[in-house]
Amino acid sequence: MRSLGVYVILLMGFLVMGCSIRPEPIAYGSDGCHFCSMTIVDRQHAAQIVTNKGKAFKFDAVECMVNHLKDIDIVSVKLFLANDYQAPGELIDAKKATFLISKDIPSPMGEYLSAFHSINEAEHVEAENNGKLYSWEELLTRFKVQ
Repeated sequence: MRSLGVYVILLMGFLVMGCSIRPEPIAYGSDGCHFCSMTIVDRQHAAQIVTNKGKAFKFDAVECMVNHLKDIDIVSVKLFLANDYQAPGELIDAKKATFLISKDIPSPMGEYLSAFHSINEAEHVEAENNGKLYSWEELLTRFKVQ
């Protein structure tokens, strides 16, 4: 009977670990974009959403993620993540990020869209590359998500 208790505790532990809401690592060069099916290779522009149920969807570019949001109930998304242009491969909270659209910085799907963890970094890169800065809400409006 004691071993049954151990199994129950182990099962509960696996259930709790399996239900956590967190991003999944992106396997650059092999994971495909959920929106356009292209292979994700660009560490500066990839993105990801994680639903309230913990399911992760990976994208090769922020523009793919934002366009995907038009097809789903945004309320079902817990995490909106984008790679920080200044720290390739590092996912940041897209809701807190500053975005730059600059013809001098190409992105995988041709929208010239990059994410930055701080407005200061974005302003610095924008000053060198021209373009326009957007908050998360402004970006959603530009892409007609809301």
